Amino acid sequence: MATILYRIGRWAFRRRRLVGGLWLGVLVLAVAAAALAPAAEEEDISMPGTESQKAFDLLDERFPRGNSQGAEARLVFQAPDGQRVTATENKAAVEDALGSLDGDDQVASATDPYATGAVSEDGTIAYSTITYAVDTVDLTEPTKRALENAAGQARDAGLTVEIGGSALDAEESPGGTTEIIGVAVAAVVLVLALGSLVAAGLSLLTAFLGVAIAFGLVSALAVPLGLTSTVAILALMLGLAVGIDYALFITSRFRDERAQGREPEEAAGRAVGTAGSAVVFAGATVCIALVGLGVVGIPELTKMGMGGAGAVALAVLVSLTLVPALFGFFGRRVLSRAVRRTTPPGSGRPHPVAATAGRPGLGIRWARFVLRRPVAVLLVAGLGLGAVALPALALELGLPGDESKSVETTQRRAYDLLSEGFGPGFNGPLTVVVDLSESKDARATTDLVVRTVRGVDGVESVGAPVLSRTKDTAVLTAVPQTAPNSGETKDLVHTIRGAVSDTAAATGAGILVTGTTALNIDISEAMSDALIPYLTVVIGLAVLLLMVVFRSVLVPVKAALGFLLSVGAAFGVLVAVFQWGWAAELIGIEQTGPVMSLMPILIIGMVFGLAMDYEVFLLTRMREAYVHGASPDEAIVNGFRHSGRVVAAAAIIMISVFAGFIGMNSPTIQTMGVGLASAVAFDAFVVRMAIAPAVLALLGHQAWWLPRILNRVLPNVDIEGEALGRRAPASLTEQDAAKRRFPVGRS
Repeated sequence: MATILYRIGRWAFRRRRLVGGLWLGVLVLAVAAAALAPAAEEEDISMPGTESQKAFDLLDERFPRGNSQGAEARLVFQAPDGQRVTATENKAAVEDALGSLDGDDQVASATDPYATGAVSEDGTIAYSTITYAVDTVDLTEPTKRALENAAGQARDAGLTVEIGGSALDAEESPGGTTEIIGVAVAAVVLVLALGSLVAAGLSLLTAFLGVAIAFGLVSALAVPLGLTSTVAILALMLGLAVGIDYALFITSRFRDERAQGREPEEAAGRAVGTAGSAVVFAGATVCIALVGLGVVGIPELTKMGMGGAGAVALAVLVSLTLVPALFGFFGRRVLSRAVRRTTPPGSGRPHPVAATAGRPGLGIRWARFVLRRPVAVLLVAGLGLGAVALPALALELGLPGDESKSVETTQRRAYDLLSEGFGPGFNGPLTVVVDLSESKDARATTDLVVRTVRGVDGVESVGAPVLSRTKDTAVLTAVPQTAPNSGETKDLVHTIRGAVSDTAAATGAGILVTGTTALNIDISEAMSDALIPYLTVVIGLAVLLLMVVFRSVLVPVKAALGFLLSVGAAFGVLVAVFQWGWAAELIGIEQTGPVMSLMPILIIGMVFGLAMDYEVFLLTRMREAYVHGASPDEAIVNGFRHSGRVVAAAAIIMISVFAGFIGMNSPTIQTMGVGLASAVAFDAFVVRMAIAPAVLALLGHQAWWLPRILNRVLPNVDIEGEALGRRAPASLTEQDAAKRRFPVGRS
């Protein structure tokens, strides 16, 4: 691999104009495709194979013109203090507001709350359901303004009016102030780490180009593939983070090669051959873990994984080709100012390396500190992460609804008004679907189901059944006494399913419990059930891949256990922030509740690859030194000498980018931002920089042990670029060339 990438790096350096032109052309095509593509619709999460999804599918078949065919809105009216919404003047205000919607071609119907009984028992709150003939994405601005004007008209009459439903739902914008701050922090870290504005700008430029292409492709393919805005934001988040990091690693290695006196083209080739090999492996692990999300069986999760994997793959391709091409364009300006001052242009002698004289760098001092106290460092770091991970034992999964939105939004205020007027379960009704095609007496079966559901403890009310045109399906609505995301409602769903199972067996009818609340419960349980198997697959993959890369058994086991600590601590942070509300106000979270059910598996998939990034970039330098004759302790110090600062900078950059998305108004993106930022912080600074060197120090030579049979069976991917070590460029002395031609190794 190293030899192939070495040739790619040299070719890209020589053909830099062609490479730059090709990537610019791809960018233009992606942007044009995105601009010409129609707007995509935000699809609901589905879970094929679950009872709730089977019921939805049956409803689509038997009720082809159901509510799913169009957008829906709820106008919620509340009378002033001391008044009733049924009072003459208030009733007239409500009817006038609803009457203003007449004549809109997109409005299919608007219910009269006084005719349908949609008035609370105390008479203070009423609601009207407005259904539209088109989906939310197809609603025109005049139609949305008419809805808002109707609410404003009733407010002018003295009523409190809020709007719920999907009609005003808007796609989250991927941009914002916090993301800009995150990128600004990344830029500052790059400048400090590289000592060159040009080198820092190079990393940012390539990352932005990869992200722009990925975002354009996701937007262009949104309609044919059903990609949502969450997929686009995930691609933006991951592409930006890994794009900057990958470019940083290759740029840093290029500068190291130049510091050894190699010519620019040779240095570019070796940088891509060595650091580029690590980039390919790290990117591949992220892609494999993300694509593997498809085995869970949730289409939305599969799309998110594919979109993220595509963005990472683009970041890898850009890093391997455009980055060395830009080395040719920028020349010596990629080097730090100090090096440019001390080395004349065209000089063949090596550049000065600051770490070789004076006080050792922070990375070297830290490595030596760990080597002196490996047991103490291991205990403190391990117990600390274990303590942070303890809240994860209380992890609860769910899907966010209007209750998780900011109280500043009208949807959240409408949710609260409906809960106040009609009970907490009103916002999460359960739908019971009765398939009567095999039942001998449809009416008797339907009545029996209604009586059975009404008799279940925890059911507030059961509506009158609605029959399909062919009388082969009945639908009834059961309102729970508890809120949609509560544990009591989850238990109620299982209780109802158990209660109607006997009825189904006695009558021959098929009885299914569904609705948004039931579907969310089914998805959360499926995620919980899939968590351990998926984690097992990911851990097994990590051990196998690292065994191939590092030719070791214990190093992969250590890496996998460290990954578990990172993920556990990240889950602990999610529980503390999103369930318990610790520091929730600081990041704009106004409502605590279960962690979004997709998050654990999604974070595991992404953190797995990101954790392997730091493992590979730090340990490749250690193994490189070890196979060339260094002692185990010297190899650890060598790894921190060459990679410690770069890995720390890369981690800070990635944390900054992920944290930048915490300020978005989307619970999904906020959760991903907190989870990924904390996971990267724990993995990079605690696991890879404290636990990893402490374990390696305790293991000594055994850390790099590999049984002979595995040594023969496993392929040699040469991620350290040992094959390149046998190449003798003209700038090296004959003695240096001889050393590289016959390296000191171990069997």
